Amino acid sequence: MTTEENGPLAVPARLRELPSRLLGQASTHAQRLVTEGLSGADARKWHYAALVALEESGPASQATLSARTGIHRSDLVAVINELAARELVERTPDPEDRRRNVITLTPPGRRQLRELEQILAAAQEELLAPLSAQEREQLVRLLGRIVDHHAHGDPVMGSDGR
Repeated sequence: MTTEENGPLAVPARLRELPSRLLGQASTHAQRLVTEGLSGADARKWHYAALVALEESGPASQATLSARTGIHRSDLVAVINELAARELVERTPDPEDRRRNVITLTPPGRRQLRELEQILAAAQEELLAPLSAQEREQLVRLLGRIVDHHAHGDPVMGSDGR
């Protein structure tokens, strides 16, 4: 029995079995774990998104990086400023269009990315602790199908992370 089933104010079964409610509760818990973990490294999930996108796809304009990460362009400027101030990325004028900047991952940025990946791996481990390896893979596949099904163009993440 779960806490919800036998608590002092038992949650109705129809609520306990509502997928949208369960996804919402799991999402809230996941966001808390990720936010707490990353904050210990003075980082945010947008920092990770930008660093991993640069590592996987190489240098990019701010517009391209926005499209790759789903971070709104206006919010991405602040993220890049924070990363550049820590020398984790480098911002240089685009030789093809001097009005545009190209963002490049630096060696310290690669080291920071490795640290953030370890933090996120620990958060994922804690989140998925009750599941076997096979169940974890199945959950990721199923969630991916749901997200893909409901995707409308390029989702853009705002400053609130949604």
